[in-house]
Amino acid sequence: MAVHESDICIIGGGITSAMLALKLSELRPRASIVVVEAGRSIFDAQNRGRYRERAIHYGEHPWHDDYIEDQQGKGTISMTMAVGGLALHWGGACNRFSEEDLRLKSMYGLAVDWPIEWKELERYYCEAERRLHVAGEPSPYPGDGRSEPYPQPPIPLSYNLQILKQWAETSGLKFNSLPMARNMTPFDGRGACCVYDTCGEVCPSGARYSPDFTFRQLVQPKKITLHDRTLVRRLTLDAAKPAVVSAQGFRQDGPSGDDGAIEYRAKTFVIASGYCWSSHLLLLSSNSRFPNGLANGSGLVGRHMNGHKFIGATATIDAETFPGQNMTHSLISREYFRCRTDRPFVRHDTRVWESSSGREPRLRSPEGRLLLGDEVMTDWRSRTRGSAVRLRAYYDIHPSTDSRLTLDAANRNRHGDPMPKIEHQLDAASQAREGATAEHIRGVFNTLAKASNGRVGNTNTGDYLDHPGGGCRMGTDPATSVCDSFGRTHDHENLFIVGAPTTPTGGCTNGTLTFVALTLRSAEEIAGAHGR
Repeated sequence: MAVHESDICIIGGGITSAMLALKLSELRPRASIVVVEAGRSIFDAQNRGRYRERAIHYGEHPWHDDYIEDQQGKGTISMTMAVGGLALHWGGACNRFSEEDLRLKSMYGLAVDWPIEWKELERYYCEAERRLHVAGEPSPYPGDGRSEPYPQPPIPLSYNLQILKQWAETSGLKFNSLPMARNMTPFDGRGACCVYDTCGEVCPSGARYSPDFTFRQLVQPKKITLHDRTLVRRLTLDAAKPAVVSAQGFRQDGPSGDDGAIEYRAKTFVIASGYCWSSHLLLLSSNSRFPNGLANGSGLVGRHMNGHKFIGATATIDAETFPGQNMTHSLISREYFRCRTDRPFVRHDTRVWESSSGREPRLRSPEGRLLLGDEVMTDWRSRTRGSAVRLRAYYDIHPSTDSRLTLDAANRNRHGDPMPKIEHQLDAASQAREGATAEHIRGVFNTLAKASNGRVGNTNTGDYLDHPGGGCRMGTDPATSVCDSFGRTHDHENLFIVGAPTTPTGGCTNGTLTFVALTLRSAEEIAGAHGR
């Protein structure tokens, strides 16, 4: 069996792993750091313009081989498993949570409080925004105060969004440009935004932040070692004390005659494998001393799986826009981020996008007749009067203890390891207010639509939890949490978990910036532990 030794072993290769490896390389430049990722490296930014073209012309998936066929769980929102993780495909939205998320129990008697003070977390939000080079503008709401400005001015609103902002603010809500990790000018080896409008699929210019750029910048000068296509299957403990001594892995493309087995030995281990695979690895690592999995003295590994629900709608208004202008960018209102304690609890963001639904050019009439020449333009103009608008609200719900990830014996990979199965379940209070929350959000949509003679069309509720987290929630009490606020597990002093799995609740807006901020805070503790 091959053996690889390092000071710090990071398991997982997504956005939190990239930010952790970067900061640790700065804080401990002499430390040997290895990052182990099950998926492959996709360091081919120079080809992404061609991938985009083929996706448009032929419907091809622009990220070939970004998954492992037999390494899939049930109840996950993505198959992606590659260096860069889910942030290879993210749109770049960088919203902050609010102080209410950290004080749900104290303020509303709901869920739990986070073991972090808002003022401290806000510092790391600023650092995360600097590192991701977020473009944004100050919120019009006083509760969203900042200690530092955004690194970049906001992404300019398209003509369409300017018209929609005027329309939406007639309701009394205040909207601003969605903050995004997108370069407006070249920065850190990445290009500027060219408004290709395919942010959530592939960014040909590299303007939207993607972790593969960070990993490449760390690997080339040998600041870290990256082992891709290597699946860590379990962690093992020291025979005499509850410290992790190794990670047992399998290389998918080892030399001929090699059985593929590899052992990673390190002083400190960090699981940065996201909301699903972090809990999964801990449960797989059960042994006679920890029969329910590592770090699971509380029995809460894989429990309190969280995220937020969402309601969407389309609306038509009389104000005229021109479909197809930067449709991945949106407006956001944080009017309902804060709920008065003397009123029924409801928290959500409110998002507005332009939409081209039903307004795309077409070559056949509804009767199937071929349209030629000026007929194409005449038909198109007839269907683009007024505007189509897409609305969405992410709303705050809280997980029950039975919202969990378990090992599925009926679904195994090539090694015989059971794969994860996630089944979300809301706590009783969240279930009880579901109807009132939906009614409130539909009321907000209807109020928005009244301006410009608007009409709400179909409304839909998502059938999954977006921006998921949990499974290894943080806390001060080892009996009710898996790790402390820095991600250090209560049961194993040299084992940390970072990012999404540590969140006790899922907020009511995109979570990536929060996951990164928490990880940057953890990095300082990990560096300090390594220095001791």
